[in-house]
Amino acid sequence: MEVLVEHQGPVARITLNRPQRRNPLSMTMMGEMIEALRHLPPDTQVVVVGGAGPAFSAGHDLGEMVGEEEPAIADLFARCTEMMELVQQIPQPVIARVHGVAAAAGCQLVASCDLAVATENSRFSTPGVKIGLFCSTPMVPVVRAVGRKRALEMLLTGETIDAATALSWGLINRVVPEEDLDAAVDDLIDSILRFSPAVIALGKQAFYSQVDLDQASAYRQTQDVMVKNALMADAQEGMGAFLEKRQPTWRDK
Repeated sequence: MEVLVEHQGPVARITLNRPQRRNPLSMTMMGEMIEALRHLPPDTQVVVVGGAGPAFSAGHDLGEMVGEEEPAIADLFARCTEMMELVQQIPQPVIARVHGVAAAAGCQLVASCDLAVATENSRFSTPGVKIGLFCSTPMVPVVRAVGRKRALEMLLTGETIDAATALSWGLINRVVPEEDLDAAVDDLIDSILRFSPAVIALGKQAFYSQVDLDQASAYRQTQDVMVKNALMADAQEGMGAFLEKRQPTWRDK
């Protein structure tokens, strides 16, 4: 298996599992990742994506493109896009657990995840320009995370940025020593698990639906979401608990 999946109660941990190659996103690996995301147990509330071995992911498996015809290459990038979009479409928050290299499509995956925690030795890049294959699909989530000038610097130079820079640019959320990586990921998980899964799912969907709209359209859309949210049982419970100065009891509805 090129992807390992472990279910720990409400947490699904997905591990890219070709450590000897630094976890290249092959057709098989992406297919297994899609299957894992599409078939999460109903009680899953958080997903963690990490890499086995010394790196998160070095990007695509270039051997699957050299000498191939257009249909095969088109299928590869279609599958990659499906996987990246699915990360944001599922109702559960997805946390990237990053160590070592996250390059090209690996960097794309980090940028596509809802949250990302990285070790101090993590490195990020979109180096395709160096081999004549511009990182056009990785730039889609990367530019949305770091902005135009910073994304173009990564794309046009192919140079690597360190974890501190990735943090300051907004590509990741937290940087920790390697020995603290799991604890930092667990801290985020614990924060998310305190809240209503139904409300988290609604909020995640609303975030991605509005984030690229103009302001007026975003307000129209999120106003409707707020009305729907306020009428949910968990919202009524949460507001009532706040007014009554007690802890809410979520019903996931």
